[in-house]
Amino acid sequence: MEWNETIENFSNFLKFERNFSDNTLDAYIRDIRKFKTYAEENLESAKPKTISYEDLQEYLVQQSKQKISERTQARWISSIKSFFKFLLEEEIREDNPATLLEGPKLGLYLPDTLSTEDIERITKSIDISTDLGIRNQCMIEVLYGCGLRVSELIDLKISDINFKEGFIKVEGKGKKIRFVPLAKYTSKLIKNYIENVRINNKINKKYEDILFLNSRGSAMSRVIVFIIIKELAEKAGIRKNISPHTFRHSFATHLLQNGADLRFIQEMLGHSSITTTEIYTHLKTEELHDVILKYHPRNI
Repeated sequence: MEWNETIENFSNFLKFERNFSDNTLDAYIRDIRKFKTYAEENLESAKPKTISYEDLQEYLVQQSKQKISERTQARWISSIKSFFKFLLEEEIREDNPATLLEGPKLGLYLPDTLSTEDIERITKSIDISTDLGIRNQCMIEVLYGCGLRVSELIDLKISDINFKEGFIKVEGKGKKIRFVPLAKYTSKLIKNYIENVRINNKINKKYEDILFLNSRGSAMSRVIVFIIIKELAEKAGIRKNISPHTFRHSFATHLLQNGADLRFIQEMLGHSSITTTEIYTHLKTEELHDVILKYHPRNI
């Protein structure tokens, strides 16, 4: 079985049997295609069923020399392990050469967050005298006010917004549905955008129900949302390296700081495991550590 056919079968397996989200699926397949290119260029006649443990080790050594982050290296190994486990289960191979691969030891990952003051500075830097500014302000407030992933933001439908009851229906990773409360302030901004800005767009029929549209009347792309946020942060004088996900982290952190139950936050974020949500307790502990060092009389 050749590379392309094997990778296609692996992709279908991840999508339909493992229920991977589009973003995770793309990352895994991109990793395997990168390894395929390496194998074709450096390993004579290497096919999925003939790759050895030594081949995999050498590939990872070469990749590590490129000064790629440990987190990315860890994902490469996860992708490769999943790929060869799939080949074993499908009886394409009789062994799994990736079994003994070890990833880099990752420290605790604490996501960057914004303070409420930072978020105010960003929103106030938006020129809301323009249609574009009104849309961008609304996007930022929905990201922060509802704790959405960027993919959830750009896929959000008008029909999924219940203004009367005050919540939005969100389809998250693995097509899991959750319901997120909609604050009156955020609801007001969405209504204003729909009634006074979005209505002026010449809307592509395919995207008639999508909330946030670009100037061509089509859905926003992830890249454009990233660019908008980078530009707004720079304009507001925020020096942190932020992304759409930073607003999601800030949403969770501020809820925890104000006394919200961790399981409530888990539900709002759409985390399948409470372990994922518990990262925010570390953020709170780190904040407490800084406060003690700053204000305790023994540290003055």
